[in-house]
Amino acid sequence: IMRIPIVNEQDEIIKYIDANERQKGDISRVAGLWVTNEKGEILLTQRNFNKIRDPGKWGPAVAGTVEEGETYEQNIIKEAEEEIGLKNIKPKIECKNRRSTSHEYFGQWFSVVVDSNYPFIKQDIEVEQIKWFTRNEILKLFKENPDFFISTFGSAIKYFLNLK
Repeated sequence: IMRIPIVNEQDEIIKYIDANERQKGDISRVAGLWVTNEKGEILLTQRNFNKIRDPGKWGPAVAGTVEEGETYEQNIIKEAEEEIGLKNIKPKIECKNRRSTSHEYFGQWFSVVVDSNYPFIKQDIEVEQIKWFTRNEILKLFKENPDFFISTFGSAIKYFLNLK
């Protein structure tokens, strides 16, 4: 059973609960990793079709719910290794957002640049596919079929691709 911190509107921990006991108003912490390579391509992953939220949808390379005893950064380093086999990273801190979707959370973004030939290893229970995309491929796909992506993807591409 995964225990997670519940925070207040200032992102201060107020209690820990079992993840499956989260109530509608509980605010959790999520970390996300935006991965690019030396060619400027962006790594996206397709979520496993058995996931409860956004099954089969494409999203950022790595994301995870922060667990008890972890910082945002510790969580994203762990998740990167577990989900896509990405090891020994030094993620750069990016923006943090307060989000209200199917649940309430603070999302802390990180970014990292890795070699385009990195031998990723997907965690089958979490990840269906791992693929490099060009910026233009992502913009075209998102414009033509936003349902291809997780529900919060639009805000991520606006930030990382510096769109107005």
